[in-house]
Amino acid sequence: MLHKLAILALGASSALLAVDAPLKEAPPVTNTQRVDFPAGGTLRLTNSIGTLTVEGWDQPQMELTTIKSVKSTLSPSERRKFSEELDQVRINVEGKPAEILIDTSFPRHRGFPPGNPWGPGVKFDLEYRIHVPRDAKLVVAGHDVGEIHVDDLINDISVNLLQGEILLHLPQDAKYSIDAETDFGNVNCDYPGEEKRRRWLSGHRWVSGESAHGAHKLDLKVGYGDVVILKTQVPSAPPSLISPPAPGNTPKGL
Repeated sequence: MLHKLAILALGASSALLAVDAPLKEAPPVTNTQRVDFPAGGTLRLTNSIGTLTVEGWDQPQMELTTIKSVKSTLSPSERRKFSEELDQVRINVEGKPAEILIDTSFPRHRGFPPGNPWGPGVKFDLEYRIHVPRDAKLVVAGHDVGEIHVDDLINDISVNLLQGEILLHLPQDAKYSIDAETDFGNVNCDYPGEEKRRRWLSGHRWVSGESAHGAHKLDLKVGYGDVVILKTQVPSAPPSLISPPAPGNTPKGL
């Protein structure tokens, strides 16, 4: 009888340990893929969130690397709890004749009563690292909360960001028709233009009516945050250390 009771107690304790065992925290999930990019085409992102970096390169392809992880600001128990949600964060890439579409879907957690109305209500971090041909057009339609970095693109750029910062590094000799504005924040731009303060001084706008042939369009909008447009400074070639021969002193045989 005592032997049977001991077996029952051992089984019950094992069951309790199984119930109370903490969930394992999921490690960051990284995925990289490449697709052919249509010549002179557009890269379009919808429903993106987090940190987005787009860089120009010389390859005729788009390379997309995504890194998703549970927010580091959560407590250990919350991190374990929401690790399962990483599988619900999905990035879909669709190739079309004139563009590549990257669409993101993810779960939200809106509290009641609602807290920060600008907050994304998510428990994960997501980072996109993208390379596209330098002459690609870029459209970011409705990025949620995060940062957007664009480097070395030489075509039209359109970005709509809910909250965060847009930072562009563009060729210093390029010409742009710029319309950059923020509802709550500032616009800083290295290119010529006209500063326009918004009504009630709650926002900032920078407009450049560059009409020269070949000028590209920058259409940048932020709800809460800043826009920064910087020229990429290309150092000039150093002077030659070899002096040219003086007139009349050309070496024989030349």
